[in-house]
Amino acid sequence: MTYSGGTDPLDPVYAQDPAIKINPHIPHPARIYDYLLAGKDNFASDRAAAEALIEVSPGTREGVRAHRAFLGRAVRYLAAEAGITQFLDIGTGIPTQDNTHEIAQEVNPEVRVAYVDNDPIVLVHGRALLAGDPAGMTAMVEADLRQPEEILSHPEIQQVMDFTRPMAVILAGVLHFVTDEEDPYGLVDRLKAAVPSGSRLLLSHITLDFAPKVRREDFTKPYDNSTAPMVPRTHDETLRFFEGWQLVEPGLVEVVEWRPDPAAYQEPIPGGHAWAYGGVAIKP
Repeated sequence: MTYSGGTDPLDPVYAQDPAIKINPHIPHPARIYDYLLAGKDNFASDRAAAEALIEVSPGTREGVRAHRAFLGRAVRYLAAEAGITQFLDIGTGIPTQDNTHEIAQEVNPEVRVAYVDNDPIVLVHGRALLAGDPAGMTAMVEADLRQPEEILSHPEIQQVMDFTRPMAVILAGVLHFVTDEEDPYGLVDRLKAAVPSGSRLLLSHITLDFAPKVRREDFTKPYDNSTAPMVPRTHDETLRFFEGWQLVEPGLVEVVEWRPDPAAYQEPIPGGHAWAYGGVAIKP
Protein backbone atom coordinates (compact mmCIF):
# COMPACT_ATOMS: atom_id res chain seq x y z
CA MET A 1 0.00 0.00 0.00
CA THR A 2 1.27 3.45 -0.84
CA TYR A 3 0.53 6.05 1.81
CA SER A 4 -0.19 9.62 0.75
CA GLY A 5 -2.13 10.93 3.73
CA GLY A 6 -1.09 12.68 6.94
CA THR A 7 0.46 11.31 10.14
CA ASP A 8 -2.65 11.41 12.29
CA PRO A 9 -3.26 7.92 13.74
CA LEU A 10 -6.98 8.57 13.33
CA ASP A 11 -6.54 9.11 9.59
CA PRO A 12 -8.31 6.12 7.92
CA VAL A 13 -5.45 5.57 5.48
CA TYR A 14 -2.96 5.64 8.35
CA ALA A 15 -5.03 3.07 10.23
CA GLN A 16 -5.10 0.76 7.20
CA ASP A 17 -1.33 0.73 6.82
CA PRO A 18 0.34 -0.40 10.08
CA ALA A 19 3.81 0.25 8.65
CA ILE A 20 3.09 3.98 8.91
CA LYS A 21 2.96 3.69 12.72
CA ILE A 22 6.47 2.21 13.06
CA ASN A 23 8.90 4.55 14.83
CA PRO A 24 12.48 3.50 14.01
CA HIS A 25 13.94 5.83 16.65
CA ILE A 26 12.34 4.11 19.65
CA PRO A 27 13.54 0.56 20.40
CA HIS A 28 10.85 -2.09 20.60
CA PRO A 29 11.16 -5.44 22.44
CA ALA A 30 10.03 -7.44 19.39
CA ARG A 31 12.72 -5.88 17.22
CA ILE A 32 15.40 -6.17 19.91
CA TYR A 33 14.52 -9.85 20.15
CA ASP A 34 14.68 -10.14 16.36
CA TYR A 35 18.19 -8.68 16.33
CA LEU A 36 19.33 -11.07 19.08
CA LEU A 37 18.04 -13.94 16.92
CA ALA A 38 20.12 -12.62 13.99
CA GLY A 39 17.04 -11.31 12.22
CA LYS A 40 16.93 -8.37 9.83
CA ASP A 41 13.72 -6.65 10.87
CA ASN A 42 15.21 -4.12 13.29
CA PHE A 43 16.53 -0.58 13.41
CA ALA A 44 19.66 1.10 14.79
CA SER A 45 17.82 1.97 18.02
CA ASP A 46 16.92 -1.71 18.54
CA ARG A 47 20.48 -2.85 17.83
CA ALA A 48 21.91 -0.31 20.25
CA ALA A 49 19.59 -1.48 23.02
CA ALA A 50 20.44 -5.13 22.31
CA GLU A 51 24.19 -4.46 22.38
CA ALA A 52 23.81 -2.62 25.69
CA LEU A 53 22.03 -5.68 27.06
CA ILE A 54 24.83 -7.93 25.83
CA GLU A 55 27.35 -5.76 27.71
CA VAL A 56 25.53 -6.51 30.95
CA SER A 57 24.85 -10.16 30.08
CA PRO A 58 27.34 -11.61 27.55
CA GLY A 59 25.17 -14.71 27.20
CA THR A 60 22.12 -12.78 26.02
CA ARG A 61 22.19 -14.02 22.40
CA GLU A 62 22.58 -17.65 23.43
CA GLY A 63 19.98 -17.24 26.16
CA VAL A 64 17.45 -15.83 23.69
CA ARG A 65 18.04 -18.80 21.39
CA ALA A 66 17.59 -21.19 24.32
CA HIS A 67 14.36 -19.37 25.14
CA ARG A 68 13.19 -19.84 21.55
CA ALA A 69 14.12 -23.53 21.63
CA PHE A 70 12.01 -23.98 24.78
CA LEU A 71 9.01 -22.52 22.98
CA GLY A 72 9.50 -25.00 20.14
CA ARG A 73 9.71 -28.00 22.47
CA ALA A 74 6.67 -26.88 24.44
CA VAL A 75 4.54 -26.29 21.34
CA ARG A 76 5.52 -29.69 19.97
CA TYR A 77 4.57 -31.30 23.27
CA LEU A 78 1.20 -29.56 23.26
CA ALA A 79 0.40 -30.58 19.69
CA ALA A 80 1.82 -34.10 19.76
CA GLU A 81 1.31 -35.34 23.32
CA ALA A 82 -1.43 -33.13 24.74
CA GLY A 83 -3.47 -33.15 21.51
CA ILE A 84 -4.06 -29.39 21.49
CA THR A 85 -5.43 -28.16 18.16
CA GLN A 86 -5.82 -24.43 18.94
CA PHE A 87 -3.07 -22.01 19.91
CA LEU A 88 -3.52 -18.37 20.95
CA ASP A 89 0.00 -16.92 20.82
CA ILE A 90 0.09 -13.47 22.46
CA GLY A 91 3.18 -11.29 22.07
CA THR A 92 4.47 -13.49 19.29
CA GLY A 93 7.14 -11.12 17.99
CA ILE A 94 8.49 -10.88 14.46
CA PRO A 95 8.19 -14.17 12.55
CA THR A 96 11.37 -16.22 12.45
CA GLN A 97 12.13 -19.90 11.92
CA ASP A 98 10.07 -22.57 13.71
CA ASN A 99 7.05 -20.42 14.46
CA THR A 100 4.18 -21.84 16.51
CA HIS A 101 2.02 -22.71 13.50
CA GLU A 102 4.90 -24.37 11.67
CA ILE A 103 5.72 -26.68 14.57
CA ALA A 104 2.12 -27.45 15.52
CA GLN A 105 0.87 -27.97 11.96
CA GLU A 106 3.79 -30.28 11.26
CA VAL A 107 2.30 -32.51 13.96
CA ASN A 108 -1.32 -31.91 12.96
CA PRO A 109 -2.08 -29.98 9.73
CA GLU A 110 -5.53 -29.04 11.06
CA VAL A 111 -4.16 -26.99 13.98
CA ARG A 112 -5.43 -23.42 14.19
CA VAL A 113 -3.15 -20.62 15.37
CA ALA A 114 -3.96 -16.99 16.15
CA TYR A 115 -1.02 -14.66 16.68
CA VAL A 116 -1.36 -11.40 18.61
CA ASP A 117 1.16 -8.58 18.90
CA ASN A 118 1.03 -4.83 19.47
CA ASP A 119 3.96 -3.90 17.21
CA PRO A 120 2.91 -2.77 13.70
CA ILE A 121 6.09 -4.19 12.18
CA VAL A 122 5.10 -7.63 13.48
CA LEU A 123 1.72 -7.27 11.78
CA VAL A 124 3.33 -6.23 8.49
CA HIS A 125 5.78 -9.12 8.38
CA GLY A 126 3.43 -11.61 9.99
CA ARG A 127 0.67 -11.26 7.44
CA ALA A 128 3.21 -11.51 4.63
CA LEU A 129 5.07 -14.56 5.95
CA LEU A 130 2.71 -16.62 8.09
CA ALA A 131 1.31 -18.95 5.47
CA GLY A 132 0.05 -21.99 7.35
CA ASP A 133 -1.14 -25.39 6.21
CA PRO A 134 -4.37 -24.98 4.19
CA ALA A 135 -5.95 -27.73 6.30
CA GLY A 136 -5.65 -25.53 9.36
CA MET A 137 -5.95 -21.81 9.87
CA THR A 138 -3.51 -19.05 10.82
CA ALA A 139 -4.28 -15.43 11.66
CA MET A 140 -2.29 -12.38 12.76
CA VAL A 141 -4.00 -9.72 14.87
CA GLU A 142 -2.72 -6.38 16.14
CA ALA A 143 -3.77 -6.08 19.78
CA ASP A 144 -2.25 -5.56 23.21
CA LEU A 145 -1.93 -8.03 26.08
CA ARG A 146 -2.90 -5.17 28.40
CA GLN A 147 -6.39 -5.26 26.86
CA PRO A 148 -7.36 -8.95 27.07
CA GLU A 149 -11.03 -8.32 26.39
CA GLU A 150 -10.12 -6.73 23.07
CA ILE A 151 -8.11 -9.84 22.17
CA LEU A 152 -10.81 -12.28 23.24
CA SER A 153 -13.58 -10.44 21.37
CA HIS A 154 -11.58 -9.65 18.22
CA PRO A 155 -13.48 -10.88 15.13
CA GLU A 156 -10.45 -12.67 13.66
CA ILE A 157 -9.71 -14.38 16.96
CA GLN A 158 -13.35 -15.42 17.22
CA GLN A 159 -13.19 -16.80 13.69
CA VAL A 160 -10.07 -18.90 14.30
CA MET A 161 -10.54 -19.97 17.93
CA ASP A 162 -13.40 -22.05 19.34
CA PHE A 163 -13.60 -21.03 23.00
CA THR A 164 -15.78 -24.03 23.84
CA ARG A 165 -12.86 -26.40 23.20
CA PRO A 166 -9.47 -26.64 24.96
CA MET A 167 -6.73 -24.42 23.60
CA ALA A 168 -3.21 -23.37 24.46
CA VAL A 169 -2.63 -19.78 25.54
CA ILE A 170 1.00 -18.87 24.84
CA LEU A 171 2.65 -16.03 26.77
CA ALA A 172 6.27 -16.62 25.87
CA GLY A 173 8.69 -13.85 26.75
CA VAL A 174 6.04 -11.15 26.96
CA LEU A 175 4.96 -10.72 30.60
CA HIS A 176 8.28 -9.21 31.65
CA PHE A 177 7.24 -6.22 29.54
CA VAL A 178 4.15 -5.67 31.69
CA THR A 179 4.79 -3.60 34.80
CA ASP A 180 3.33 -4.34 38.21
CA GLU A 181 1.20 -1.19 37.88
CA GLU A 182 -0.41 -2.72 34.77
CA ASP A 183 -1.59 -5.73 36.83
CA PRO A 184 0.05 -8.62 34.94
CA TYR A 185 -1.56 -11.25 37.18
CA GLY A 186 -5.01 -9.83 36.59
CA LEU A 187 -4.44 -9.80 32.83
CA VAL A 188 -3.39 -13.44 32.83
CA ASP A 189 -6.30 -14.40 35.08
CA ARG A 190 -8.74 -12.92 32.57
CA LEU A 191 -7.22 -14.98 29.77
CA LYS A 192 -7.25 -18.10 31.94
CA ALA A 193 -10.92 -17.57 32.82
CA ALA A 194 -11.89 -17.30 29.13
CA VAL A 195 -10.76 -20.81 28.15
CA PRO A 196 -12.36 -24.14 29.09
CA SER A 197 -11.13 -27.00 31.24
CA GLY A 198 -8.32 -28.95 29.60
CA SER A 199 -6.72 -25.82 28.17
CA ARG A 200 -3.02 -25.18 28.64
CA LEU A 201 -0.95 -22.15 29.59
CA LEU A 202 2.55 -21.99 28.08
CA LEU A 203 4.51 -19.24 29.78
CA SER A 204 8.11 -18.06 29.99
CA HIS A 205 9.58 -15.11 31.87
CA ILE A 206 12.93 -13.35 32.28
CA THR A 207 14.54 -13.60 35.74
CA LEU A 208 17.66 -12.43 37.54
CA ASP A 209 17.60 -15.40 39.91
CA PHE A 210 20.60 -16.86 38.09
CA ALA A 211 22.54 -13.59 38.12
CA PRO A 212 22.85 -12.47 41.76
CA LYS A 213 25.75 -10.13 40.96
CA VAL A 214 23.88 -8.23 38.26
CA ARG A 215 22.06 -5.11 39.41
CA ARG A 216 18.45 -4.99 38.29
CA GLU A 217 18.73 -1.40 37.09
CA ASP A 218 21.76 -2.23 34.93
CA PHE A 219 19.97 -5.16 33.32
CA THR A 220 16.75 -3.28 32.59
CA LYS A 221 18.35 0.02 31.53
CA PRO A 222 18.55 -0.85 27.78
CA TYR A 223 14.74 -1.03 27.79
CA ASP A 224 14.15 2.20 29.69
CA ASN A 225 13.67 4.21 26.49
CA SER A 226 11.86 1.48 24.59
CA THR A 227 8.14 1.10 24.05
CA ALA A 228 8.02 -1.24 27.06
CA PRO A 229 10.31 -1.41 30.11
CA MET A 230 11.55 -4.81 31.29
CA VAL A 231 10.50 -6.27 34.64
CA PRO A 232 12.44 -9.42 35.64
CA ARG A 233 10.61 -11.58 38.18
CA THR A 234 11.63 -14.30 40.61
CA HIS A 235 10.62 -17.95 40.52
CA ASP A 236 7.84 -17.38 43.06
CA GLU A 237 6.59 -14.32 41.20
CA THR A 238 6.51 -16.23 37.91
CA LEU A 239 4.91 -19.27 39.53
CA ARG A 240 2.02 -17.07 40.62
CA PHE A 241 0.88 -16.72 36.97
CA PHE A 242 -0.04 -20.44 36.99
CA GLU A 243 -2.14 -20.19 40.16
CA GLY A 244 -5.13 -22.54 40.07
CA TRP A 245 -3.73 -24.61 37.20
CA GLN A 246 -1.65 -27.79 37.41
CA LEU A 247 1.92 -27.60 36.12
CA VAL A 248 3.05 -30.52 33.99
CA GLU A 249 6.45 -32.09 34.60
CA PRO A 250 9.08 -30.79 35.18
CA GLY A 251 7.21 -27.76 36.53
CA LEU A 252 8.47 -24.21 36.32
CA VAL A 253 12.18 -24.46 35.58
CA GLU A 254 14.94 -22.68 33.71
CA VAL A 255 14.01 -22.91 30.02
CA VAL A 256 17.01 -25.11 29.16
CA GLU A 257 15.81 -27.66 31.74
CA TRP A 258 12.25 -27.96 30.40
CA ARG A 259 12.15 -31.36 28.67
CA PRO A 260 15.47 -30.90 26.85
CA ASP A 261 15.92 -32.81 23.62
CA PRO A 262 19.00 -35.04 24.02
CA ALA A 263 19.33 -35.30 20.24
CA ALA A 264 19.38 -31.53 19.72
CA TYR A 265 22.51 -29.42 19.94
CA GLN A 266 22.42 -27.06 22.91
CA GLU A 267 24.54 -23.98 22.38
CA PRO A 268 26.79 -23.22 25.37
CA ILE A 269 25.60 -20.11 27.20
CA PRO A 270 28.29 -17.79 28.62
CA GLY A 271 27.67 -17.73 32.35
CA GLY A 272 25.82 -21.04 32.14
CA HIS A 273 22.23 -19.81 32.43
CA ALA A 274 19.49 -18.59 30.07
CA TRP A 275 18.05 -16.19 32.69
CA ALA A 276 14.48 -17.31 31.96
CA TYR A 277 11.90 -19.64 33.48
CA GLY A 278 9.44 -21.68 31.47
CA GLY A 279 6.52 -23.96 32.19
CA VAL A 280 3.26 -25.43 30.92
CA ALA A 281 0.10 -25.94 32.99
CA ILE A 282 -3.33 -27.46 32.46
CA LYS A 283 -6.67 -26.00 33.56
CA PRO A 284 -8.57 -28.44 35.82
